[in-house]
Amino acid sequence: VLSGYFGNAAQARSVGRLITALRDKNPDLFYVCDPVMGDLGGLYVPEATAEAIRDHLIPLASLATPNRYELAWLSGAPLESNTEIMEAALALGPARMLVTSAVPMMAGGTGNLYLSGRHALLAEHRLIDNPPNGLGDLLAALFLSRLQSGMEDEKALQLATASVYEVLARAVKRGSDELTLANDASSLSTPMAMVQMRHLMHPAQRRKS
Repeated sequence: VLSGYFGNAAQARSVGRLITALRDKNPDLFYVCDPVMGDLGGLYVPEATAEAIRDHLIPLASLATPNRYELAWLSGAPLESNTEIMEAALALGPARMLVTSAVPMMAGGTGNLYLSGRHALLAEHRLIDNPPNGLGDLLAALFLSRLQSGMEDEKALQLATASVYEVLARAVKRGSDELTLANDASSLSTPMAMVQMRHLMHPAQRRKS
């Protein structure tokens, strides 16, 4: 199950009840919560909706896919480094966390930071200014679909990131103010864009050293 944008708090609470009921029947249910709440400019949903996502859905998530600014709101702390992002992700609770708009390590880049078990991975590509909306939604859907196909986490992250970057680059090149998914189906299935993959030190490893 994948959830995204909610128009009001009651919808988020209803989905929480649905996930709980489905888990009663299937304890292995994989639930992805994409907490579509805000960006660098702040929340763009009512605070009650954001609180409902935080309180009713994040605790149920097998995987959460916030952007950095949403994670900062959820954790109540500014996140200025990838170390802070990882610590916030661990404290929030879901076993897996994929954070978009992570702190880049390459000049002129942006990244997706994935934390799971002992894995801390950063997938980076070149930053494109003034992107159309919907990139986070697309990444969550593509990453989930590749995980569900049985792909290993690192490969799923690499390909999902490559697909999103390729679709974005092509849309911007056309001068489009929205993602042109129908025209770029090949980018969704077999992306060719290069993505820089880095293994970061997991917070649990730092605590041991």
